[in-house]
Amino acid sequence: MAKMTPSFRISFNRLGAAALLVALCIVVASVLFTNHLARQMAEEEQRIIEIWAEATRQFIEADEGTDIDFVSSIIEDNTTIPVYMLDSEGKVLMTRNVKRAVDDPTLLNGPIEVWLGDEVVQYIYYDESEALRQIRMLPYVEFGVILLFVLVVIVTIYTAQRSEQNRVWAGLSKETAHQLGTPVSSLMAWQELLKERYPDDTLLPQMQGDIDRLKVIADRFSKIGSEPELHPVVVLPIVRKTIEYMQTRISKRVEIRCEWDSEYDQKMCMLCEPLFQWVIENLVKNAADAMNGAGQITVTAGVEEGSVWVDVKDTGCGISSGMYKRIFLPGYSTKQRGWGLGLSLCKRIINGYHKGRIFVKQSQVGVGTTFRITLPVTN
Repeated sequence: MAKMTPSFRISFNRLGAAALLVALCIVVASVLFTNHLARQMAEEEQRIIEIWAEATRQFIEADEGTDIDFVSSIIEDNTTIPVYMLDSEGKVLMTRNVKRAVDDPTLLNGPIEVWLGDEVVQYIYYDESEALRQIRMLPYVEFGVILLFVLVVIVTIYTAQRSEQNRVWAGLSKETAHQLGTPVSSLMAWQELLKERYPDDTLLPQMQGDIDRLKVIADRFSKIGSEPELHPVVVLPIVRKTIEYMQTRISKRVEIRCEWDSEYDQKMCMLCEPLFQWVIENLVKNAADAMNGAGQITVTAGVEEGSVWVDVKDTGCGISSGMYKRIFLPGYSTKQRGWGLGLSLCKRIINGYHKGRIFVKQSQVGVGTTFRITLPVTN
């Protein structure tokens, strides 16, 4: 059953939700205020056009007593509002301040009727000014800026928390390696004494193997958090050697098979061998756990587009597609026991240190799962 969601994710989600809520409140307030301004401007523009229409009527019907200069100044003062004047048949007679003509002016604001005598009528339609359009767009621009700011804040917090979490795991790993050092040194000393006292004891080589194993484990933990040294190494013999080691340390009811052509045995990649072995061991151990200690694990390999790939396939309980990425998160585990760090460390080792990839190639609940590792080839 899934467990152990890190607390920092909860606080991060709450902080992100709070930031988004504040942004939405700001946007709503901005929309209400700008809509109020837009309504006022629209009413003001309507009054201006009504005055302009009356001035236009007077200009058309001007006689010797009409103050043409005053009427003309009113007409000329409209430099922002697009205006269309149509006759009774819908034909455009005149336009003003129109930069991009519309196909059907009757769809705009209006009409305002301009009567010329008792029988002749013309109609004025007008569009919103550019300033009014910009005011209507302001809330969306503000929302975009605020959303960008919130995203920057969230990413910054997330990065800082991930960095802090990484330092914690690295410190824990190094401390584990340090703590293992003392008992391993003591065991090595006891091993030498036992060799002198019981030189023919057949159990001493097995004890030596376990001590060497502890030294390897301590070396792996010491490399977490620091940049490991990579060397050109033939990959698949390491995989085979690791599989042989794991076969003796898991249930005898689990069969492990290696299947690949011998031509791939000479393909080299830049590796830190102890860390890469750790990844293979972890995948095999997880596969055995997924099968409850009984089943078949198949390890296949090949070369594709300049990369060596290694597949570890089991016949276990399988993983639903929605879990493919979550299983690599630190602290996530489907086991009753465990810290949920194995696959997370595998991803750090392969993706971060070796510039490769580890992912769930395919899985089916009740059938099994296949993990794939890809590593760039050096030869």
